[in-house]
Amino acid sequence: MNKSRVAQVSLSFWVIKILTTGMGETLADYLDHKYAPILVVLISGLVLLAAMAWQFAARHYAAIRYWFVVVMVSVFGTLAADAVHVALSIPYWASSLFFAMVLAAIFAIWARFEPNLAMSKITSRRAEFFYWAAVMATFALGTAAGDWIALGLGFGFLVGTIVFSAGFALPLVLGKMRGIPATLGFWLAYTFTRPMGASFADWLALPPARGGIGLGTLNVSLIWIALILVALVFTSRPLRAKVSV
Repeated sequence: MNKSRVAQVSLSFWVIKILTTGMGETLADYLDHKYAPILVVLISGLVLLAAMAWQFAARHYAAIRYWFVVVMVSVFGTLAADAVHVALSIPYWASSLFFAMVLAAIFAIWARFEPNLAMSKITSRRAEFFYWAAVMATFALGTAAGDWIALGLGFGFLVGTIVFSAGFALPLVLGKMRGIPATLGFWLAYTFTRPMGASFADWLALPPARGGIGLGTLNVSLIWIALILVALVFTSRPLRAKVSV
């Protein structure tokens, strides 16, 4: 019996993951403009810590706990990354490179303590600690890379969505065909879900002057939250269609 402490990989896993990335992007953007940015970052950080404590207190995987942490990582990560960019004027390419190095370091350290980085093998709190560190690094990297492609290089959010969608699909296909290790393919695809979902959500939400179609950040956030909740209704039990990655 699989006793992994995190969600297992299936079609519904990828659907919810991509929805959380888009929702985190637009909700963070809405909160950042509606309220004092520093206050929003602090409050979202506290909620994230509480969500993490709730998750680590669990003895086994529970969908609501797990996905609530993912949502808060998305929201807090977006707010924090945007605040660092604005406050310190760090270019997107530099922050992308930095977070890529951080993510590589996390995987290198994780591999020294754990023989397998597959989702199905995250059965201890130590493995889960490394897992969430990697997740937060992928969100930070994805946020920076998405903004770099769309804004820094001027390709826009729709082109960014297409580029990152290809980046998401390719490693999954290669992993399935054994062109690369399945676990490597999973983590590459996982990293690409952040800029892919965020770019698409930005394209839907932002006004035409900023490269979007103008549905509004709050409207898109509410739609995405509703879709996440609907998806969770069907995944309230541990996901059945599992892939060992």
